[in-house]
Order: sequence, then structure tokens, then C-alpha cells
Amino acid sequence: MPTLVLLRHGESTWNKENRFTGWTDVDLSEAGLAEAHEAGRLLRAEGFAFDVAYTSVLRRAIRTLWIALEELDQMWLPVVGSWRLNERHYGALQGLNKAETAATFGDKQVKIWRRSYDVPPPALAEDDERFPGRDPRYAGLADAEIPRSESLKATVDRFLPFWEEAIAPSLRDGRRVLVAAHGNSLRALVKYLDDISDADIVSLNIPTGAPLAYDLDDDLHPRSRRYLGDPDRVAAAAAAVAAQGRAAPGGPAQA
Repeated sequence: MPTLVLLRHGESTWNKENRFTGWTDVDLSEAGLAEAHEAGRLLRAEGFAFDVAYTSVLRRAIRTLWIALEELDQMWLPVVGSWRLNERHYGALQGLNKAETAATFGDKQVKIWRRSYDVPPPALAEDDERFPGRDPRYAGLADAEIPRSESLKATVDRFLPFWEEAIAPSLRDGRRVLVAAHGNSLRALVKYLDDISDADIVSLNIPTGAPLAYDLDDDLHPRSRRYLGDPDRVAAAAAAVAAQGRAAPGGPAQA
């Protein structure tokens, strides 16, 4: 049966600072490094081994993958990096503190920007230094492929061609696949695999550093899925992700 494991990168420095990150290329925090090592140890303890790995072109996901593969003693594994596995682009919100943004615009508006299916955040101007068209790693992309901002729907649309052209064929060929990516690119995949509705995907939170293992049938439909590790730790990590976009208690009045 095809084996697929999804791994959200460990806590990043901007996760720690509660900032919208998106395509900003920040690294792992000390806690994130520890989470990546623990993810690799969990995979090794449960006897997982892989034939190919996929990741984004952002260092927090790449480093998480490297560390997990080191723990698995599989650093030789073929690795395919693609911008299509990047985090959702948060547009003009990138770099802003989530709680402060919620205090300014209200929890409801920030939840829409963070978790709604088809509403993108405010767009990034092309003359902004954060615009990804300035980054050499995206030099080969057509202008229409470079996001100014993305909803989750746009992230799904961006990701699915890579699933169909690269990841799914590997699974159908019997390869054991590890995908190290980001909260929203993995939400896009989980939505697709588990056929989650546009409404229900709003409340799905993927914790950092917790491997999510799928057992798929030959048509790549899930037979089962489970997070590895302590269920209480996984639940707490998912709850922490959900709380990131809320204004601090006692903060400024919300719109």
C-alpha cells in the first residue's frame, strides 16, 4: 500500500514571534530544531523509511527535512524542492504580528484572512521589497505564477499540479514518500486527500513538527491517517497554531 507522511516544519523564528510569515525565508527557532529532531526520531522508532522526499524552497522546511533524514540515516535520499510547496503567500501581512493585527482589525477579520478558503489577505505591491519577483529563486516563474497574496483556494490551485505531476506518480510507482512543507500547503493537501469541505477546512490546524502518516489505497484514497507521537502534545501544538491569530486579552478594542 502506498505510504505518505506529511511533516510541517518545526517552529520558525517568526512562528515564535507570532508573525505572518508566508514566503519570507526565515529559519527554525531553537524549539523548531528540537521539533525536527523529534520528528525524525518518531519516524525511526516506528520503522519508517522513504524512497523520495519533497519540500518547498524555503529554508525552514528544507532544514526540517534535512534533520529528519539525518535522524533516519537517510540523508542520501533523493529530494525534490518546488515553490509549489511553499507556504501560502500572506501578501501585505507578511512580517506583521498576528495578535497586534487582530487587535487592529479584529479577530474575525484576521481569522478570515488566515483561515477562510477563498478570501486573500491584502495584496503586496510589486515595488515592495518583500515582493517575491525580486528573489532569484523565482526567476524562472511567469509573472502570473508569482503571488501578490493568496487565499487557501489559490494555494490549493498552485499545489495540485505538483501533486498530480510529481508526488502522486511516485506513490503509484510504490515509492514511500515524505513531504516536508508548511501549514497551509499541507492543509491544501489534507483538504484534497480527505475531501474536506471549504467550510470545515477553516478549523483545521496542522501542528509543527508532528509527522502525519497516511495509509493510502492503490487509488491514493486514504485508508487511515494518524499523527505520530504523544496525542496530548499534538493536540496542544494544534491549539497553539489556532490561537496565533487572536488579539491578546485586555488588548486594544477590536473592530
